[in-house]
Amino acid sequence: MLSLRSRLWILWGLAFSASLVVALLLAQLYRASNAAQLSRAQAVVAQACDGIRDRYRFYVSGWDGGGASADRRYGDSLAPVLAAALSSRDGVAGGIWSATAGSLAFAFPTAARHGLPAAIPSSVRDAVAALASQSLDSEQSTQRALSAGSGRIELAACPLGGPIGGLAAWTMLRAPPVGSDALRLGLGVLLLLLLGIAVWVARLTTRWGRHVSAIETALQNPSSGLPSLAPTGEPELDRVVAAINQACRHLTEARAAAEASAAQAAKAERLASLGRVAAGIAHEIRNPIAAIRLRAENALAGDETRQRPALEASLVQVARVDRLVSELLAMTQRRTPVPAQVALRPFLSALADQHRRPEAASILVEADGSHASFDAELIGRALDNLLLNALRHTRPDGCVTLRADRAPGSLRLSVSDTGSGVDGAIRSRLFEPFATGRPDGTGLGLAIAREMAEAHGGSLSLSEPEHGSGAVFILALPQDPE
Repeated sequence: MLSLRSRLWILWGLAFSASLVVALLLAQLYRASNAAQLSRAQAVVAQACDGIRDRYRFYVSGWDGGGASADRRYGDSLAPVLAAALSSRDGVAGGIWSATAGSLAFAFPTAARHGLPAAIPSSVRDAVAALASQSLDSEQSTQRALSAGSGRIELAACPLGGPIGGLAAWTMLRAPPVGSDALRLGLGVLLLLLLGIAVWVARLTTRWGRHVSAIETALQNPSSGLPSLAPTGEPELDRVVAAINQACRHLTEARAAAEASAAQAAKAERLASLGRVAAGIAHEIRNPIAAIRLRAENALAGDETRQRPALEASLVQVARVDRLVSELLAMTQRRTPVPAQVALRPFLSALADQHRRPEAASILVEADGSHASFDAELIGRALDNLLLNALRHTRPDGCVTLRADRAPGSLRLSVSDTGSGVDGAIRSRLFEPFATGRPDGTGLGLAIAREMAEAHGGSLSLSEPEHGSGAVFILALPQDPE
């Protein structure tokens, strides 16, 4: 798709080509008109010379000469003949030339009409003598053209015959070039038009390019938000600018409405999460408190043999409440990790050994002898929670795998089991506090593990096992490529 600038320059190229064609046509027309005018001038002087000859023949008809000779007095008598022959020939001068006496007579009846002297020009005298001699020698009419400034002079000569020999008539007509000034004017106008079109196209493309660049810059600047574009002064472009401004206003209003809706939704979600947390805490604390109250009432109502077991049971419930408070603090008070180089296989093996029980599922460790950088205490606590969660959901004859995989720029610590998998009812809120599928669970283990991963700049996610049932939790930690 061609741009506006390219189309305008193509238009200028077409105008340039059309101007060249018109210039060629003007030049061709000038040459044709000039040739026609010169041909007309040649015909006029030839006809005028024939007219002088006819008048002279009539003048000398029936006269044998009677001893007359070609001299000045004879030439004076021929002046009326020339005047009669040339009076109807506008712009034509002529005369009679003698081979022995030279110019005998000259006439230019229409000289006053053209503001010219009624005398033979000295500049053509030699050319007239040569042409008359040529006509007498060849005994036929001859013609010749002379350059005269910006025009031409057409000459014609023809032998007269008659009783006095050696006489020839000659005629002259000044023929200026046809349309030379008009041609130069036309070509100059064409040149000015081409230059004007070129300047106009250049200014138009430059102005439009500047306006389009300003609009593009304004629309590509994200820091200023949706801009309000100023009018460019170009009617067509201003319609586009007005449409863009209208769209920007609509987008601004839509963005404000969306942000308000998002803020309201976030507030509602925070309130809902706070409600779920408060309900979970109330539920988790109310049960131990109810048990402690019941044991205390039994201790007060019974004898000494019943008081000690009641107090011991109360201490168990107090420990449960303390553990719950500790887990809440661990989740809400994020500690800044202190990364250190940790040998992966010994670290994972030590964690697995802490959870191996004869009555529980087996634990398999898969790791190489490489090192990784992380806070061993925080990651160890996260993996403890993941292992406990996996062992609770895996039958004793099942298997739990603790595995470390390396990738460019990251470390993946995964805990997979062969249990029943995650209940679909809590999958969407699995990592939220108090989301649990066990009656005796607090639902804080996975939430704490996620907090530990995010403190390292990593993540904790749930994945499906490649084969069989169960669940796979992947703890991804960023690592320095070096």
